[in-house]
Amino acid sequence: MPWCEGCEKYWPEDELDAEGGCPTCHEVVGEPHRTPWHFKLLVFTVALYLGWRTVQGLTWVVHHL
Repeated sequence: MPWCEGCEKYWPEDELDAEGGCPTCHEVVGEPHRTPWHFKLLVFTVALYLGWRTVQGLTWVVHHL
């Protein structure tokens, strides 16, 4: 989805004007080029969780051998 930097909003392709500009500010929009912070936080917390579960699993295996 195209992202307008001026309006800070995603626009569907069918709502853009004929030149590919934002319908509100008429600035030419493009594809987003940054990853949202909450996605990075999600990936970090999932990696942290899986790392902790790996440590727990290895500890369990060591104690039960």
